[in-house]
Amino acid sequence: MASYRDAWRLLVGFAHRELSKAPSELQIGDLDAPLVGAFLGYLEAERHNSVRTRNARLAAIHSLFAFAALRHPEHAAVIQRVLAIPAKRFDRALVSFLTVDEIEALLASPDREGWIGRRDYALLLLAVQTGLRVSELVALTCSDLSLATGAHVRCSGKGRKQRCTPLTSQAVATFGRWLQERAGSPDDPLFPSRRGGPLSTDAVEWLIAKYAAAAAERCPSLRAKHVTPHVLRHSCAMALRAAGVDISVIALWLGHESIESTQIYLHADLAVKEEALARTAPLGTTPGRYKPADSLLAFLESL
Repeated sequence: MASYRDAWRLLVGFAHRELSKAPSELQIGDLDAPLVGAFLGYLEAERHNSVRTRNARLAAIHSLFAFAALRHPEHAAVIQRVLAIPAKRFDRALVSFLTVDEIEALLASPDREGWIGRRDYALLLLAVQTGLRVSELVALTCSDLSLATGAHVRCSGKGRKQRCTPLTSQAVATFGRWLQERAGSPDDPLFPSRRGGPLSTDAVEWLIAKYAAAAAERCPSLRAKHVTPHVLRHSCAMALRAAGVDISVIALWLGHESIESTQIYLHADLAVKEEALARTAPLGTTPGRYKPADSLLAFLESL
């Protein structure tokens, strides 16, 4: 919802500058396809947004115009031209994720002698083991944790969908100590800032980058990776995949709307491709045909 709000705010601001009309005076007819196209170009050329961000802004605009189509049929022609603007194609890179050694180095980075370090360790551990989105992490309250039998964390994900994610025994022990030290009411943020309010998403991104830089001293392979909250989410998914968890279960774990969103982890899983390669015949060889052993020899070998 926040990304949609930001897209509309940027579009209205752009239209205000281009048309010299107050935002409150703008009409649907003012936001025609040429203006929306110019806005998308502005996002890439002047704001230096990625193609993914551009397409996300366009999806928000499409959502608004699809809603308007039901209530303003007099603008049907303008609305249909905007809805016809396609998303921009882009190269899809393999997902970036951390190895087991890199995860261990990252978790060892916070100085747990201090309150901030213990908070950050708990946050990193939860991010790596549950794969929660950064927006879901910062929105957690103390009551969202259940450490009794069937320990889990509850969160509200995209589309306000509720889901529960199980916790490991390591996480249960860590959060048992953290909640005792946190000593907050059920509605207080699970990961508070120094002032007591919830951490911002920018703050979480900054602290993850800080601890990744520190972890690179003991695990040099981290220097080649840009570690973000979403990389920790990918790392959780790849760990589940390496453990043999079915891709449909991973989709439920991560809160994906469709299993198609989870297919990226199959592409990134080299082990799956190596297994497929091992089942093929080497180049330059003639595929053989199975021949059973001689019955007499087979009988003697079985004795």
